[in-house]
Amino acid sequence: MTMTPLWQEAIAHANANEIPWPRDPAADPARWGVHHEDPAPWNRLRGPVHPRGGVSGAVWQGGKEIVAWGEPDRADLTFSVAKTGLAMLAGVAHGQGLLPDFDAPVARRLPGIGFDTPHNAPITWRMLLEQTSEWEGSCFGLPDTVDRWRKVSHDPRPAAGPKGGNRPLQAPGSYWEYNDVRINQLSLALLHLFGKPLPEVFRDHVMRPIGASEDWQWVPYDDAWVEIGGQKMPSVPGGTHWGGGLSISARDQARLGQLLLQLGRWDGRQVLPEFFVRRMQLPCEVASFYGWLVWLNPEGRNFPGASPRSCFMVGAGGHTIWVEPGLDAVVVVRWLDGGALAEFMRLAAAALRR
Repeated sequence: MTMTPLWQEAIAHANANEIPWPRDPAADPARWGVHHEDPAPWNRLRGPVHPRGGVSGAVWQGGKEIVAWGEPDRADLTFSVAKTGLAMLAGVAHGQGLLPDFDAPVARRLPGIGFDTPHNAPITWRMLLEQTSEWEGSCFGLPDTVDRWRKVSHDPRPAAGPKGGNRPLQAPGSYWEYNDVRINQLSLALLHLFGKPLPEVFRDHVMRPIGASEDWQWVPYDDAWVEIGGQKMPSVPGGTHWGGGLSISARDQARLGQLLLQLGRWDGRQVLPEFFVRRMQLPCEVASFYGWLVWLNPEGRNFPGASPRSCFMVGAGGHTIWVEPGLDAVVVVRWLDGGALAEFMRLAAAALRR
C-alpha cells in the first residue's frame, strides 16, 4: 500500500512518542504496568506477562485496511481493551438467548457467585457493563476497595480520594467508577452464564467469524480457576492490571473495531446483535462519557478531533482503538504515550479526510 505524506506525519509522530515503559517487563519491573499504584499487598502481578513490541498500528477505512506500521501482526498485551471483549461476549450471550434481560439482577440467574448480599442483590448486568454496579466483595482474593477512587485518564471527573481508600459505597446503579475487580466479577458471571471458558466463546463466536488470526490469547491469573459442571475452567480478567489478560495484534484489534462500526455484521452475518452494538455506544445515565465498556465522546470533548458519534476501546500502556463512523474508519495505535494521543488523532483525522 502507498503511504501518503499525511499518514507519514501521523506515524512519525506516534513513533517519536512511545510510552516510556520498558519493552521487557523483567528488565525494569518498577516502570512496567499499573499495579504499582495499588496499596500493598495488592501491588503485585498475579498472572503472566510478556515482552512487547514498539509503537504500531493499523487503520481501516471503507471496510479495508489502508495503512499499517510497526509490527501490526504481533500479539501484545492490550490491558483494558479486553473490557470491550467482555462486552462483546455479553452481546453473544444475548444473541444466544442466555441473557435476554440486561436489567435483571445477576443473582436471580446466578446465585452463589458473589451477588447474594443485601447490597449486591440488586446489581444488574447493565450496571456491570456500565461500571455503575458498586459491587462489594473480593474476586479471586482482590477486594473491590483496591480500585476505589481509581484515577483514569479519560474520566472528566477525577477521583477525590486516595487510590484504594475505603470510599463509601453508593446504591447500585447510582455511581460510576472504573474498577477492575468489578470487571473481573462480570467476567466470572459470564463464565458461569456460558458454562464454558470465555476465550473459547470469544474464538468461536467473535474472532473466527470476523476472520481474525489464531495468534491471540486470553489468559487468567495463576489462581483464577473455578469448577463448573465438574470441569475446571479459567476465569479471565478484563485487563492486565494484575497480569494475564488479552494478547492480540493491531490488525485483529482493527477487526474488532470494524465489527462495532458495522453494527455487529460481518460478511452478511450478524455476529453480534445490532441492538446490542447500538446500545453499547449510548451513554449511561450517570456518566455521559461511557457506554457499555467503551468510552464515548459526547459533544467531542473527551477525545478532541473525533466526532461525537465515535467510541473508543482504551487500555493502559497506550492502546487506543478509535471507531469513527463519521469517517467510516477504525484507527488502532499501540504503545503511544498518552500525552501524544490528541496530536496523533488530529493528524490521523486529517489523513482520513484526504
